[in-house]
Amino acid sequence: MIDFEKQFENIESKFKDIESNLNNQSGLETEKLVKLNKEYAELSPIVETIKKYKYDKNEISELSVLLNDNDPSIKDMAETELREKGKSIKLLEDELMRLLIPKDENDKKNSILEIRAGTGGDEASLFAADLFSMYQRFSDLNNWKFEILSISETGLKGVKEVVCNISGYNVFSKLKFESGVHRVQRVPSTESSGRVHTSAATVAVLPEAEEVDINIEEKDLRIDVFRSGGPGGQSVNTTDSAVRITHLPTGIVVSQQDEKSQHKNKAKALKILRSRILDNEIQEKNKERSQERKNQVGSGDRSERIRTYNFPQGRVSDHRINLTLYNLNEILEGNLDELINPLIANEESSRLAELGNE
Repeated sequence: MIDFEKQFENIESKFKDIESNLNNQSGLETEKLVKLNKEYAELSPIVETIKKYKYDKNEISELSVLLNDNDPSIKDMAETELREKGKSIKLLEDELMRLLIPKDENDKKNSILEIRAGTGGDEASLFAADLFSMYQRFSDLNNWKFEILSISETGLKGVKEVVCNISGYNVFSKLKFESGVHRVQRVPSTESSGRVHTSAATVAVLPEAEEVDINIEEKDLRIDVFRSGGPGGQSVNTTDSAVRITHLPTGIVVSQQDEKSQHKNKAKALKILRSRILDNEIQEKNKERSQERKNQVGSGDRSERIRTYNFPQGRVSDHRINLTLYNLNEILEGNLDELINPLIANEESSRLAELGNE
């Protein structure tokens, strides 16, 4: 079990040190000041809950003494209040456990969303377009900014590949569980016999990396420019505006040609490249951690089949937590909270179990 008292002592000591530094800011560099303010904001709710917990524990100690009182009415009153305080302590312990869960440092970051049609031909491209619309609507519902960085469409209103930048409050914390293979079962519009087909699309959600997260040196890049072959007018097709950047240490390649300007294409490509490099580092860490973690939400492997959308039954099944919902149309309209919240809760439970075994 977690040693609450030791945790409290360490947290309160650290909090006092931060308060002291913030009260005497002279000589502190801006970067150090920003870090202290951030730590102060993160620790404040924990310290406040610790105070409530300690107060209730003290109340319980005092009420326990009254159980030996000779006056029956005082004894009854003490028993009643002890029951209430017991419930309060349990709630505060649960809240403290939740607050003490190690935070994912990337949860507050914006995200790069990548969707690619998989097996299934034209039907897979149409399904990729459905997923693209679903995440766009989900972003709208959360008041997030949704920007298309690059898109490759088919003639049937399908999408072969699309890369988007989603920015707003806690984007990655909500979208990070969407990475993996999404499978669809439905009768394609081109199918005359009414036979159900199975197709798939892959989704990758990467935390958007800032320059401070990933330092890319010019010597590690090979940048090629070429003539765009996509839509956009004559100026796009007759100038070397498209950009392909290869990160030599990792072999990661990013191409960008949606903009008419080579400079804009390079900036977008570098943004995607930084996020893919950061994601690459995270995946390596997760592989190491997954050897130790037995109870987690999937492996995070891009090839893992995570979800099935069954149109004939109006069903969506998440295979990682054995969750099945029969509101397919609502989910495709962007109402993803019923899927995402249980995944977040499952992850928190796993981390709580780890914390409790420390």
